[in-house]
Amino acid sequence: MVVKNVDLEIVCGVTSEIPDTAYGEVAFAGKSNVGKSSLINALLNRKSLARTSSQPGKTQTINFYNVNDKMYLVDLPGYGYATANEEIKAKWGVMIENYLHTSKQLKAVFLLIDIRHEPSENDKLMYEWMVNQGYAPIIIATKADKLKPGQIPAHVEQIKDVLSVEPDTVVIPFSAESKLGKEDIWELIDSLVLSREELTEMLLEQERKKAEKRKKAQKAPEILENGRKARWKASGHPVAKKTQKKAKEKKLAGKKGKKR
Repeated sequence: MVVKNVDLEIVCGVTSEIPDTAYGEVAFAGKSNVGKSSLINALLNRKSLARTSSQPGKTQTINFYNVNDKMYLVDLPGYGYATANEEIKAKWGVMIENYLHTSKQLKAVFLLIDIRHEPSENDKLMYEWMVNQGYAPIIIATKADKLKPGQIPAHVEQIKDVLSVEPDTVVIPFSAESKLGKEDIWELIDSLVLSREELTEMLLEQERKKAEKRKKAQKAPEILENGRKARWKASGHPVAKKTQKKAKEKKLAGKKGKKR
């Protein structure tokens, strides 16, 4: 997906009705401070559209981001914020449950898990609840840049084991810093939300842009062996003639100096 325009179009609070939108939706759920806002900003190529904070539990609403007037990315409130009182936790739980049961356009739910740590009890409860409700959560293992590349596969397996995921569950390691996994997530979202016609149109547009880049590369200036651009190309150019003349004079002067 090439993000051309994006807008935080709908914000739902505890008492708000879940909107009946015109486009397909994918929702992002996860424990407080797991990196949902950072993920959404990275996917949408924005720095602070979704507000990030070191304070867990900052997102207390359901936020609908309209992307290219083709889909919505839906940011759900973070769960498991330890210092929030039970009343607030209950309200957030009702909001999430209400959305998952009410939305007519929901195509998939992405569950974010911090790849560095074993999934928490709240993570396990959320995953099990989603499965029991008939969903097949897609796991995004966030903060992958905090691990060495060789450590990532083992941590992915740990997430699968602790959550006891279904055999075909997709787990995508992701980093908001390095953008690892960004393309994989978008490919999955596009396949879930866009129609066959829209997917075909998007692929044709990507091929057209690749062809344009190849064409520009073929027209690029010639490069000499030392890596510098050629100083002249057409001998008929006045500047090229002048440069060539100076080079010849310098060469002749050098030969005369050697004879002496």
